[in-house]
Amino acid sequence: MTTFDGILPIVAEVLDGHREAMTELDWLLINRDLNGRVRLIVPETVEADPVMRDHVRVVAEQLAERLGCHAYPADRAILYEISREPACQDATCYPLDGFDRVWIVDRLATEGRWERIAPETEGARRIVFFSIKGGVGRSTALAATAWHLAQAGKRVLVLDLDLESPGLSSSLLPPERQPKYGITDWLVEDLVDNTDGMLDGLIAMSNLSHDGEIYVVPAHGADPGEYIAKLGRVWMPKVKSDGSREDWSARLQRLLTDLEQRLQPDVVLIDSRAGIDEVASTCVTDLGANLVLLFALEGDQTWNGYRLLFDYWRQTRVAEAMRERLQIVAALVPELERVAYLSGLREHAYGIFVYSLYDEIAPPSTEAIGPTPDGSQRWRVGELVEGWSFDEADTGAPHHPWVVYWHRSFAGLRSLQGRLAVIDRQEVNSIFGSLLDGVGTVLGLESIHD
Repeated sequence: MTTFDGILPIVAEVLDGHREAMTELDWLLINRDLNGRVRLIVPETVEADPVMRDHVRVVAEQLAERLGCHAYPADRAILYEISREPACQDATCYPLDGFDRVWIVDRLATEGRWERIAPETEGARRIVFFSIKGGVGRSTALAATAWHLAQAGKRVLVLDLDLESPGLSSSLLPPERQPKYGITDWLVEDLVDNTDGMLDGLIAMSNLSHDGEIYVVPAHGADPGEYIAKLGRVWMPKVKSDGSREDWSARLQRLLTDLEQRLQPDVVLIDSRAGIDEVASTCVTDLGANLVLLFALEGDQTWNGYRLLFDYWRQTRVAEAMRERLQIVAALVPELERVAYLSGLREHAYGIFVYSLYDEIAPPSTEAIGPTPDGSQRWRVGELVEGWSFDEADTGAPHHPWVVYWHRSFAGLRSLQGRLAVIDRQEVNSIFGSLLDGVGTVLGLESIHD
């Protein structure tokens, strides 16, 4: 039985048997529909060429035989298009490994596009706090980072985009400072062009601002209202008056741009939803993040999840556009056996970075150039090929974790607001110091240990 995971290997095997004929095509698309069924999309010129039409028909027949229910019947398996671009529209499209003119076109039920990597934003740095699993202290670390940056005199904008598990705003705002609206309100009202004058009602300044300012935009307002009903609509694309569609991530980008223009922050901290879904993909890949902090607990669940994501970036050939923005954060490091724990975490992080994201660096080439006077062979050593890679022990590498230690006084978001209001810098540094130093380096701040 052929399952979904067998589709692309079988497609590659079948095409390899017709490689010479396939080179005559300007392009070939392997279209995988919402149900996982495969069709071929080829240029219209093929339909008028009996020889090429027969070649493509044979490929379609072999795919139908090999893929079974994951392929359309051969008589319905070929579509003709004038050009490649319209056929790729609104789909995930990436080259098939080993073939120069063959692309996979994936039709997905969700709008998550992990392979659609927006260029890094200019202006205020955008830092995304992301994790494969929840419950890793991500939001607490974000709140502590905002507190630290405000202590350093920075204007900080914080967005709670963990919309299905909101709560970050309670760690930075007391109840009386909660704003009237939240991100969910804006996204729902935007669908009906009803956001005029709403921006001021989204923003609250934290009482933890100190020398700088912390502006908080929560998931929902002081009165959440019909939050579940609104949440079911925020992911909707907006249909404009001309009939065009604007997906939800583009709408969110528009909101963020308006907030940045209004507040002129030095840095934007974004709390992403955990997991590999369309909400998280928007935060990680669509918003032009300059830095994505990957929170990790040592364990198979963490590394299996990140491996799935990294492998997808490698498969869709976007790893180079994303990898230099990534940084592992060791979350909730336990009080006991810390050295062994961090050593294991670093080793596993290094393993998946080497496999999926780092370049493979070949040793210098050698060439025999004749014997020496004593009869031994002389060799010419070539130049070392450079690439983006790091040693396991390199402290500046993205796999080398910035550390957040577990501490019982920072175990709950609800109590964090009062905790940060009275805490001293030394205590924050003892728990979050490695993370804060790392973020500070990205923003050009002096080390907290200087």
